[in-house]
Amino acid sequence: MTDKKRLVIEQFPCLSDNYGFLIHDTQSGQTAAIDTPDAATIRKVLKQRGWHLTHIFNTHHHPDHTGGNVALKRATDCHIIGPAGEADKIPALDEAVDEGDIVSFGATQARVLNVGGHTLGHIAYYFAEEKIAFVGDTLFALGCGRLFEGTPAQMWESLQKIAALPPDTILYCAHEYTQANARFAIKIEPDNVALQKRCRAIDKARAANQPTVPMQLADELATNPFLRADQKSIRQRLAMTDANPVDIFAEIRHRKDNM
Repeated sequence: MTDKKRLVIEQFPCLSDNYGFLIHDTQSGQTAAIDTPDAATIRKVLKQRGWHLTHIFNTHHHPDHTGGNVALKRATDCHIIGPAGEADKIPALDEAVDEGDIVSFGATQARVLNVGGHTLGHIAYYFAEEKIAFVGDTLFALGCGRLFEGTPAQMWESLQKIAALPPDTILYCAHEYTQANARFAIKIEPDNVALQKRCRAIDKARAANQPTVPMQLADELATNPFLRADQKSIRQRLAMTDANPVDIFAEIRHRKDNM
């Protein structure tokens, strides 16, 4: 659990490697689930905390992010918000939002970022005052989502939107993939001292069964190869010194997909 000003954030494992998140506004008493990987687990945590679910914020349409929508809607009559570009694929959707829209939640607000690429209409929720963002499967700790629907150019543009947030922003991604991502990242940039240090910290955390999520954007900018496709060190490592960042990003993604 993390306290961020007016928001309390409860993070818990779901399914095999998903994380579930509940955010609770202490002033209004409203509670939102960020995606719904597993309705039963979410209801269990709600009961433990004594919270009533008022909202669901979906990031994209994949079943491990929307699978609990209908059951939770029936149980709580919560208001479901999700990506306009995937409105026909979000179960029980009440409100469709897209780039630049503002979502009000209790005493706080989230700005919607269209970060398509993993899926075409994927969105993220950025709470500027609290300095947190829920990025779904667009960005992972030391990784990014597979391009199931979008193009490398679309995904690179989406990642740049996240990269442009204040570096002290805390990012909540939806999966515990970090250790595998670290093993790949160090192959792309083996001389990155910050990455070397982070890999050791990740191995220590996972050995103790500790989560590596959330993460700070500043650390991702310093170590995540998918955000660093425009860096000279990676250009040289991949022998792509004259390539543009989109092509370099595409090559990194290709290598990760085939590792």
